Amino acid sequence: MNESLKKTNYHMHTKFCDGNSTVEEMAQSALDLGMESFGFSGHAMNPFSSDWHMSVRDYENYCKEVRAVKESVKGKAEVYCGFEADFIPGVCEPSFKSYSQFSPDFLIGSVHYVLSESEHGFFEADGAFEDTRERIKKYFGGNAKKAVQAYFASQREMLLHGDFTFIGHCDLIRKQNSKKAPSKLFDENDSWYRKEIKATADSIAKAGVCVEINTGAMSRMYLESPYPSLDFLTLLKERNVPVTFASDAHAARHVGFGFDTACDLARSAGYTELHYLHEGKLIPQKL
Repeated sequence: MNESLKKTNYHMHTKFCDGNSTVEEMAQSALDLGMESFGFSGHAMNPFSSDWHMSVRDYENYCKEVRAVKESVKGKAEVYCGFEADFIPGVCEPSFKSYSQFSPDFLIGSVHYVLSESEHGFFEADGAFEDTRERIKKYFGGNAKKAVQAYFASQREMLLHGDFTFIGHCDLIRKQNSKKAPSKLFDENDSWYRKEIKATADSIAKAGVCVEINTGAMSRMYLESPYPSLDFLTLLKERNVPVTFASDAHAARHVGFGFDTACDLARSAGYTELHYLHEGKLIPQKL
């Protein structure tokens, strides 16, 4: 990794949602790692919540705590307050308009819940393996191909209608192919799958968002490589899509997890630049 590279990370969760550490603990870990620019991205599905999303009632306190840390470390690092905002068609979307009253510095647009149009049910792309398979059986007739296609279609719809800074873990569905799973849900080499990631890469490029190279599945020992895969990332590079590193940390010890691996992946895909936030803009730097 380039020694002059500004260390950054904009995907961190705290006890306000499903994280295990406080805002202050996460910030201290980032500072200890020499991060010069970092941000918090509490799980949000405004105006609703779940057992792993922040309660809407906590949004203001969350923003207050993050901005207090921002003031306390001024001169040492730039701290940004954001949300990882879920997209559920007709329910919630990642847009600055939807979160305007909280004045976020950035938004991560993510798809976790995948709806079935015909059976009025859903599965979670990164849900527990048995539960995900049971829901695909129930709501998608057991057709894994159809379920995975619905996941990517939802991402493309989010990219068409949303307004956000980063797209979160853009092939999150790969978690279902973890070695911890009872079996692979799908084959990433199948032509239909490659067609899906190519179409999604096109949509990402058209939307003009930044892709995070996300090491969260590595720190939680589900996968040995980041999201997105090398094949997907290569498609994104061919379309000149900007990238950043993100740990998707849910604990202070994982704030900088796997960034050397992320760097190797980016270079393997042909990337020579990494982007970071500064005064609301994405700034390139040499990788």
